[in-house]
Amino acid sequence: MAQFAPAAGKPGSTAIRHDSSCFIGWATGCEVVRGYRDISLPDSGIADAGTPQSTLGPAIQNGILSLGDGGIATLTFDAPITNGPGWDFAVFENSFLDTFLELAFVEVSSDGKRFVRFPAVSLSNTVKQTGAFDYTYPEKIHNLAGKYRLGFGTPFDLNELKDSANIDVTRITHIRIIDVVGSIQNPFARKDSKGNTINDPWPTRFSSGGFDLDAVGVIHAKLSTPKNNHTTKPSIKIGPNPIHNKQINVYSEEHTTATLYSLSGAKIVSWTIQKGQNSLEIDQHTGMYCLVFDIQGKTFTHIIEIIR
Repeated sequence: MAQFAPAAGKPGSTAIRHDSSCFIGWATGCEVVRGYRDISLPDSGIADAGTPQSTLGPAIQNGILSLGDGGIATLTFDAPITNGPGWDFAVFENSFLDTFLELAFVEVSSDGKRFVRFPAVSLSNTVKQTGAFDYTYPEKIHNLAGKYRLGFGTPFDLNELKDSANIDVTRITHIRIIDVVGSIQNPFARKDSKGNTINDPWPTRFSSGGFDLDAVGVIHAKLSTPKNNHTTKPSIKIGPNPIHNKQINVYSEEHTTATLYSLSGAKIVSWTIQKGQNSLEIDQHTGMYCLVFDIQGKTFTHIIEIIR
C-alpha cells in the first residue's frame, strides 16, 4: 500500500511552517456554510466555533473556523493565485497532534462558480470507524487539507490541475474547503479520488466539530504591483530551476545576500551575492526550497526545486 509524506518535522515531510518566508500573502475574504455537529443527527445543531474573519490573514493569529460535518468555506484573495514552480498555496488546520487529523477536500476556481477538486487519496483503514479522538496517520493521506498539525500548512500544487476544464491555473480567485465528514457509514461517507471511503474522527458533536480552518497561505500570485516585502524582484534572475546538479546561477543588478531555507523555515546556508553573475553550490536532497534575497532591508523569495 502506497505511503505519502510523513508528519511535520520528519524527513520527507511536505509540511510548511506558518512563518515560512515562502508565503507572500493570505486569504482576505471568507464565506461559510456550516455543517451539523453530527450529520446523522440533525437536531445536534450546527457547528459554530469561530467566525469567517478567523480565517483571514496569517496562520496562528486569529483563531479558527469550525465547519461541522460537510461544511464549506470559500476563500478569496487580494490577487489571483497562479501556477508557479512547486507548491502554490497551503491550507492550515489546528490539530494538536500529528495523528489527530480532521480532513477536508480542497477545490479551486477562476470565477467563483466552477470549481475543480484536487485528487485526494485516503488509505486509512475503513474496517472500524475512527473515533472522535482516535488516530489518523499523515502517511496515509494525500491532497487533503488537515494532513499536518497546528502551525504547519498542507501544500497544494496547481500544476496537478493544469489539464482540467473550466479553470485557469494561472489565475485562481477562489479556494473552497469542504469538510469530509469522516463517517464510514452510508449515506454519510465521502469518497476520495480512488473511490476509497475517507475515515477520520467522527462523530464530533461539539461546537468545534469538523474541519477547523485556520488560514490559507499564498506562495505564488499574480501581483500587478508589490504587495509586501515578499515579492519576486525583477533585477534578480536565477537558473536553472529545477536544479539537477549542485549549481545554480544567480544574476543580480546589485550587491545582496541570499539565504536558502527549507519549506519548514529552517535556515540552511547563506551567501554574499556580488553584482553581476554568481554561481552558488547547493548540496541538498530532492525537494522544494526557498531562496531568499535581502535587498536594502526587504526580502524577495524564489521557490526552487532540487532533483537528484
